[in-house]
Amino acid sequence: SHYLSQFGDEHAYAVRSSATAEDLPHASFAGQQDTYLNVIGKEAILQHISKCWASLFTDRAVIYRMQNEFDHSQVYISVIIQRMVFPQASGILFTADPITSNRKPLSIDAGFGLGEALVSGLVSADCYKVQEGEIVDKRIATKKLAIYGRKEGGTETKQIDPDQQKTQTLTDGQILQLARIGRQIEAYFGQPQDIEWCLADDTFYIVQSRPITTLYPIPEADDQENHVYVSVGHQQMMTDPMKPLGLSFWLLTTPANMRIAGGRLFVDVTPMLASPASRETILKLGQSDPLIKDALMTVLEREDFIKKLPNDEKEMSPGKSTKGMPPADYQTLNDYDPTIVSDLIKRSQTSIEELKQNIQTKSGTDLFDFILEDIQQLKKSLSDPQSFGVIMTAMNASTWINENMNKWLGEKNAADTLSQAVPNNITSEMGLALLNVADVIRPYPEVIDYLQHVKDDNFLDELAKFDGGRETRDAIYDYLSKYGMRCPGEIDITKTRWNEKPITLVPLILGNIKNFEPNESHRKFEQGRRVALQKEQEILERLKQLPDGEQKAKETKRMIGLIRNFIGYREYPKYGMIHRYFVYKQALLKEAEKLEQAGIIHEKEDIYYLTFEELHKAVRTNTLDYQIISKRKDEYKLYEKLTPPRVITSDGEIIAGEYKRENLPAEAIAGLPVSSGVIEGRARVILNMEDADLENGDILVTAFTDPSWTPLFVSIKGLVPEVGGL
Repeated sequence: SHYLSQFGDEHAYAVRSSATAEDLPHASFAGQQDTYLNVIGKEAILQHISKCWASLFTDRAVIYRMQNEFDHSQVYISVIIQRMVFPQASGILFTADPITSNRKPLSIDAGFGLGEALVSGLVSADCYKVQEGEIVDKRIATKKLAIYGRKEGGTETKQIDPDQQKTQTLTDGQILQLARIGRQIEAYFGQPQDIEWCLADDTFYIVQSRPITTLYPIPEADDQENHVYVSVGHQQMMTDPMKPLGLSFWLLTTPANMRIAGGRLFVDVTPMLASPASRETILKLGQSDPLIKDALMTVLEREDFIKKLPNDEKEMSPGKSTKGMPPADYQTLNDYDPTIVSDLIKRSQTSIEELKQNIQTKSGTDLFDFILEDIQQLKKSLSDPQSFGVIMTAMNASTWINENMNKWLGEKNAADTLSQAVPNNITSEMGLALLNVADVIRPYPEVIDYLQHVKDDNFLDELAKFDGGRETRDAIYDYLSKYGMRCPGEIDITKTRWNEKPITLVPLILGNIKNFEPNESHRKFEQGRRVALQKEQEILERLKQLPDGEQKAKETKRMIGLIRNFIGYREYPKYGMIHRYFVYKQALLKEAEKLEQAGIIHEKEDIYYLTFEELHKAVRTNTLDYQIISKRKDEYKLYEKLTPPRVITSDGEIIAGEYKRENLPAEAIAGLPVSSGVIEGRARVILNMEDADLENGDILVTAFTDPSWTPLFVSIKGLVPEVGGL
């Protein structure tokens, strides 16, 4: 009150709260506590100070702290008393486009009177866009209302004169001046800002600036050129962020030119888009994700964004990198001997057995050298010409079938049906094998009852005391020996494997017991095979009726053979990779135990927050700055809240890509049909596999599904994920 009398208590003030938890890098707390405008007189001010303190415990503030895991007792609040500005206009300035995340344009919302009207959504504002010092877009809103301060305190909403409603709130000169102020503030904080401003007596007052917490970080480049990045997660069906150890394993395994942003990987496709030959290849990728294709087309249509190479320039001039290109010596549409698939699988299994033997003898620095060497083997096997050739043969045969059956018979997506229940598909076998586990357990009510109540991972040890417990344990262990290295998000080595947490499988097994009769896996496989064979016969019969029918039927039969013999193998190389990853992981966790015992880390899982190189160094030197781990844990929590874009540019612009559909019924949500058919069922939204309570015929709705979700597919009729492929 001493200060108030110095300034004169007849002035109007804003009484605003400022809490200690406000605006951390990953949580924007602004607006969780209350602000009171145009408060006049000592009594009124003191009264509003206590209101501000009390607002620390509004429902909204309490819930927000709970969601962001803040301790209620650790949050303090101070009250700021600011002299009121009575603006002719006010609004918000974003130094990046909040819709597209593009960092180049600046976006200004402006309305008459106090900004309160705008922030609360009471009125529409003018919107101006400024890029590189020029106004590039103006939308003038019809502004019917404004909030003004009242002489005696408080605020009032007034109608705006009809002839003023359509006028531009700020002059062009003022727009550019405000944009310059915005860029200065952004430069000072070193990141894009969300700024609240007022204009009074032709002077701009900045009343608040905070970071825009929703922007996706830009992948870092080594130069100032324009770049286009495509999300790896959308190709690998895993859009969660990866922990640093997971990222570094993927980077060690892949030859492609990758960048990290927001805990996710992106491929820099700029060089591929620049050259005419590889441009085709990358747009073909778009067949599996039309949204990515549409986004890339959008970039290509901007003449000036990517410097395109002329057509006649030879692609692979010496010295140009062929990173990420398929091996040159593979065959395609080749009549391999069908036994090649089991040979390739045997080769992979033998190699993994050897790895398991050899890695036992390694520890410390030797282990890291050994893993780096083994990853070279893994990379070789992933780009092995035979293995690659088998997969490409099957995929090209599918494309051939789909194109020609459509052209000759008007039959769409025939390959979907023809490739049902093929042999050697490690991923679908995994789903069927879990049905067999359910068959083993189904006759034993005691075991079923026990499984319905298990809470921890030692449940397997306790089984022996029940009738059927031994058989159950053997069946589960047998399943885990073949598939236990898998889990949701498996491309991140740090994610918990089924072997590490077998209880994850219990709800799936119980679901299978409830939803199916014995011997279901055999029935499902046979039914798929029957459907595929019927389709094949029907197609060949119809082709024979056509001109040159015998020849067409003969070629088609050959292509169907290629699909059925080889398409199943497509799932194997990734299984082999994930299997190897798990062997590495177990060995590294042994090293982590030593670090934990030495007090260098607090828990084994801390190593997930180090890169491969950093972990190597920690093991070599037996030292580590633990701050790194704490900082990375916080960053990871922040990344989990971000939605990764499919395509992002070096300006930070997220190019969403559109999927164009005609004749949609009202209220319908359009998606990308991935496989053909019409289905009706109950929608079940499931974000964690463990929570899956499915019934036969449900439609599963989720964020993404990778191979580990396959065991759920046996009981559903339809699937709606945010990302995914056939």
